[in-house]
Amino acid sequence: MELRKIKVGFVGFGEVNSPRDLIEHKCAEAQKALEKLGLELVTTAPVSDDSAGMDVARAKRELARQDFPLLVVCLAGWIPSHAVMDVISPFAHKPMILWGLTGSYQDGRLVTTADQAGTSALRAPMEAIGFKFKYVYDTPETPYRAAEKVRAFAEVAQAAALLRQSRIGMMGYRDMKLHATLFDGLSLRRVVGTEVENFEILEIVRRMEQQDPAEIEKIAHKLIREWKSDKLLTVQVLEKSIRLYLAVMEKVKERNYQAVSLIDVDGVKKLLGFTPAAALMMLSDLGKLPTTPENDALGCVTQLMVRYLTGQAAPYFEFYEFFGDRLLVGVPDYIPAAVAEGGVQVRLTQFGLLSEGVLNVSKVKTGRVTLCRLAGVANAYQMHMVTGQAVSPRKWEEAGWAPPAPQLPSLEVILDTPVEQFAEQVFCQHYILAYGDQRKKIEDLCKLLGIEVV
Repeated sequence: MELRKIKVGFVGFGEVNSPRDLIEHKCAEAQKALEKLGLELVTTAPVSDDSAGMDVARAKRELARQDFPLLVVCLAGWIPSHAVMDVISPFAHKPMILWGLTGSYQDGRLVTTADQAGTSALRAPMEAIGFKFKYVYDTPETPYRAAEKVRAFAEVAQAAALLRQSRIGMMGYRDMKLHATLFDGLSLRRVVGTEVENFEILEIVRRMEQQDPAEIEKIAHKLIREWKSDKLLTVQVLEKSIRLYLAVMEKVKERNYQAVSLIDVDGVKKLLGFTPAAALMMLSDLGKLPTTPENDALGCVTQLMVRYLTGQAAPYFEFYEFFGDRLLVGVPDYIPAAVAEGGVQVRLTQFGLLSEGVLNVSKVKTGRVTLCRLAGVANAYQMHMVTGQAVSPRKWEEAGWAPPAPQLPSLEVILDTPVEQFAEQVFCQHYILAYGDQRKKIEDLCKLLGIEVV
């Protein structure tokens, strides 16, 4: 997933008695360091504590001309805190970085403008007032190195801004009458900002009937070329799934959904007579959408968090077994092509009393992973995370599949923490997987949103 370029506001500060050319030089170098890291800056000239307040007024006016998800408050030296507070207060609703620059060595001696005198005079007051910010600083040995931390936090701020604008589409409600996938729409909107909209399966069925046969055949031939299958895939085998995909995508485009969850067992399987796995694969791979089955709204929100922070596909996984040092996670339907090792592998098979359908049996990429899940607890929210090493699973099968039983897409995750500790805090059967250790980014995002990390 390719995310948009991040735009950040930047305002530098230095006391009126500090050498102006030095303050300007340090702020310019800080800006260059951020631009080298790919950030787009909305800037104003450095601000001093001039007695007339001209710099403060000018900075507020110029910064207000454009929107940005993060304001960089860059101290190039000491400055009385009132001048900084006056500039940043109109932007108190935005995340901020308090960045202290550093002195430099000249002719064997350290020359400083007391940057950290300025930041240390601001950190606690900003916290007490309620600004949502991160504090970073440079040292004389590594000037402008904190630009990397600014860049990382800018990604978090952008994710928070995108979540505030996000909308999830959900076909049906509370599949299988599950409790762990329930959500409260008002508190979710208040804390995260995401809106969840329900639409009816009847509307989608009517749209399915109206789809263009030529478009269906075109997509079918594409999938037949790209998917590896144990049996011959035909247009007839794929037609219902393609119709479902196209119908849902019409709704996605109409309502600008960023993620989708479909009623599965009590909906597509029970009422329409086929499995939604292939349609969910298309929504994920062709539609580029985060998707979950079973009306899992908070699973979709967790996916959006991971996607906005990392750009990854953020697949969902279920827990099948707990071992002494690891978890067996898998899915009984599909994974995104982005996490399939060696391409997408499907199989035509049957589970229980259901009719034969397309099942994804791809191998899953291994490596360091983070498993995470957002949950609503009373009127608040918590994020549960765990990291570990994902390895290829042992041979196993889920009872109930037509013989020979398929090996479902799965991983064994050797946890960095005791399995018992994880099990005592587990929120739901669905967790979202990200590759790499993503805890820091997720923790920073949760702190911005007021979500407790457990």
